[in-house]
Amino acid sequence: QVQLVESGGGLVQAGGSLRLSCAASGLTVSNSDIGWFRQAPGKEREFVAAIGWNGGVTYYADSVKGRFTISRDNAKNTVYLQMDSLKPEDTAEYYCAAPMQGGSFDYLHAKMEWYVFWGQGTQVTVSS
Repeated sequence: QVQLVESGGGLVQAGGSLRLSCAASGLTVSNSDIGWFRQAPGKEREFVAAIGWNGGVTYYADSVKGRFTISRDNAKNTVYLQMDSLKPEDTAEYYCAAPMQGGSFDYLHAKMEWYVFWGQGTQVTVSS
């Protein structure tokens, strides 16, 4: 049974940093594509970042490019989202997700419907 557990959220001032963790069980992050999404109140869930199993290719939403970094620690079977220079508009519930095996990461990484397994989310609040 696949489980993804996010942690590391919290309250931070604008300009600050947080590191989110996505601890996986039932799958191996080194063999799985992993994505991060977020959902702000009253808004749709949106793509944030993703890392591919094959070569560790990464993708970012334009709104976070240059500020967020996705990485993985194979030994800990965990994927991280380092968030720097945080802005109030980054306030949201953050989710990590994994797809079933198969499919083109390059084409599908930002599509929410491609991901089958989801964590419960962790809240990030950025104050101005």
